[in-house]
Amino acid sequence: MATILAAGTKAPDFTLPVTPDQTLSLTEFRGRRVVLAFYPADWSPVCGDQMALYNQVLPEFRKLGAEPLGISVDGAWCHRAFAETRNLHFPLLADFEPKGAVAKSYGAYRAGDGVAERALFVIDEKGVIFWSYCSPIAVNPGADGILDALERMPTKGG
Repeated sequence: MATILAAGTKAPDFTLPVTPDQTLSLTEFRGRRVVLAFYPADWSPVCGDQMALYNQVLPEFRKLGAEPLGISVDGAWCHRAFAETRNLHFPLLADFEPKGAVAKSYGAYRAGDGVAERALFVIDEKGVIFWSYCSPIAVNPGADGILDALERMPTKGG
C-alpha cells in the first residue's frame, strides 16, 4: 500500500478532464471543502459500490459544505458511461494521460497495477489536507471516516 499525503499537507493542484471536452481544477473549489476519492477502476464491483455510496451520501457531504470528486485512471468516456449507468451526481475526473499523474502527486498510485489506490482526502477551504486515508484496495472504505472528518473541521471563522 502506498504512503499517501498526510493531514496538514497542501493539496497538490491539478486540472483533469471531467467530460471529453471540459476540465476541472482543484483551485476552482478554493473556499469550499473537497472530498477527493481516488479509486482503482470504474467498473470494478468495489469501486461501483463505493461511488454509489458517495452518491447516496451526497446530501450529507453538501450539508457539511463539501463537494466530492472521484478520480481514477479511466478516461472521460469511460467515466461518462459509468456515471450514467450508476446515476452518479458528482464529478468523476480522468487521471488518464499522463496516466496516474495526479494520483502519483498524492502518493496514491499503484505502479505495479497501473491504477490509483483506494485513497481518500478531505481538503479544507484553503486547500490543505485535513484528513487522509488509504484503504486496502479490495475494501470499500465507506463514508464514515469522511463524514467524521468533515464534522471535526473548524467552521469558517471558527
